[in-house]
Amino acid sequence: MWRLKSNTRVRQRRPRVATDEPEGAAEWVKRVLGLEPDSEQARILESKRRRGMLNCTRQWGKSTIAAAKTVHEAWSKAGSLSLAVSPSARQSGEFVRKAAAFARRLGVERKGDGDNEMSMVFPNGSRIVGLPGSEATIRGFSAVTLLMVDEAARVSDELYKSIRPMLAVSEGALWLMSTPFGKRGFFWETWERGGAEWERVRVTAYECPRIGRAFLEEERRSLGERWFRQEYLCEFVDSVCGVFDRDLVGRAISRDVTPIILD
Repeated sequence: MWRLKSNTRVRQRRPRVATDEPEGAAEWVKRVLGLEPDSEQARILESKRRRGMLNCTRQWGKSTIAAAKTVHEAWSKAGSLSLAVSPSARQSGEFVRKAAAFARRLGVERKGDGDNEMSMVFPNGSRIVGLPGSEATIRGFSAVTLLMVDEAARVSDELYKSIRPMLAVSEGALWLMSTPFGKRGFFWETWERGGAEWERVRVTAYECPRIGRAFLEEERRSLGERWFRQEYLCEFVDSVCGVFDRDLVGRAISRDVTPIILD
């Protein structure tokens, strides 16, 4: 039996009711999949933006809510293709397993698409496919309707650049989800300079009702301030081995200086 590992609260499964009534994705997830999303999770589920970023604390339940969003996409859009990309095959496999657990609540048993090891196909022809974290082995997909990049801060820039063209024809949605990992890579660059087309959602541990204050104070003492700020406060902190702060160095550099030429 598939089990969900998340801090997102799961209700008892309700009988599935076939209905054509218009309802939002958050209400659908609550009614059909048995999840109780909090306000920020509901915001992600309901978002219709083509570009989105989730910068969240550890143990917030991002993979679970992303899997629920992906299952809603597959169930509601016949013939759709959703891809889950992670730093490793194991992590992508976990994402697909969470999606398969939700699909079972719809009466859909997991069945692969016949081509990809980490995959499942729905009765309406929609597919969810998990991809390994290797740029050389994931090319070949097209007309992707939803592209989920989990633990995006730890996905290589090369991998990210190789998957973006998969959205060219379909004009599909792209969501980047992660806890920060320093001021480096496409996740940080997009968060800081990605432009207005990106919807940005930031959730710290103090904003998560499922994480206790006593635990966080223990973590602050155990991890140290810098690591705590990264893991739980969603801050893009510099590497612990840096002598000077990156922003300080950046402000010290100027191109408006006349070069000195020595004979």
